[in-house]
Amino acid sequence: MADVIPLENVPLAGYSTFRCGGPARYFAEPSTGDEVASLFKWAEDKGVEVFVLGNGSNCLISDEGFDGLVIRIAKNMSELSSSETDDGRVIVTAGAGLPFARFGNYCAELSLTGAEFACGIPGSCGGAVFMNAGAYGGETKDFISRVSYWDGNNIRYIDGSECGFGYRTSLFEKMNAEGKKAVILGFEAILSKGSKEEIDALIEDLRRRRTASQPLDVPSAGSTFKRPEGFFAAKLIEEAGLKGFALDDSGAQVSPKHAGFIVNNGGRAKASDVKRLMDHVTEKVFGNSGVKLEPEVRLVGNFGG
Repeated sequence: MADVIPLENVPLAGYSTFRCGGPARYFAEPSTGDEVASLFKWAEDKGVEVFVLGNGSNCLISDEGFDGLVIRIAKNMSELSSSETDDGRVIVTAGAGLPFARFGNYCAELSLTGAEFACGIPGSCGGAVFMNAGAYGGETKDFISRVSYWDGNNIRYIDGSECGFGYRTSLFEKMNAEGKKAVILGFEAILSKGSKEEIDALIEDLRRRRTASQPLDVPSAGSTFKRPEGFFAAKLIEEAGLKGFALDDSGAQVSPKHAGFIVNNGGRAKASDVKRLMDHVTEKVFGNSGVKLEPEVRLVGNFGG
């Protein structure tokens, strides 16, 4: 595998927005779908597991790290281009490693409407498709027309309508949960032109709302728990008396600004501290409301139990 040689014992805390977690036994950043395929083959030959990492904005990496190969889809796979359709709409093509906020800003620069919400989401384009990222009424599925991914054997292209999008899920997330291979390589989005002034005003409004309501200045992974059907996680956590709650002085805390976020004050908490607090919140909310919260944050590596 001449093109991309995995590095060994690479610290992962800097690749996670939680700013905690141990090292990857092996680590590589591919540039193409073929390199992704060759890395999986390399891992298979080595007999090690693979974890595909994007911008690290929706995962909690174990203090032990990951005892396998971390394939990071990032700047090496972050192409971005556009072309106009016959009906005057625009197709935007984005690599999976491109920051989703950059995609949103690019759409705004072209006066395209529908992706304004993306400007404030800290993940990658691949991660946005994987979990159908959304905010303020907008979702990734709203504009995806085609996705390219590696299925373990071949690079495939499927229409957005085939992606099985749901609330914070997709065909790719489901395949991953079933142990099947599905590595998103990029997508095409179709958007319509709008008023540049209105688009910029909406982006600014969403930015103000986000800044006012979310702890953007503290390491976190965004919303820690999924929204339970018929409820709001933050409201349930607040009703259980846990807004601003900390188990100890580790740095892990339920945000006093937004109860749906667990934050890592000063970046000093370990992953185990965050996980203990997540478990405590889940238990207390269930005791108070009978609702079982499910993590939206993905757990990577060994957390015991």
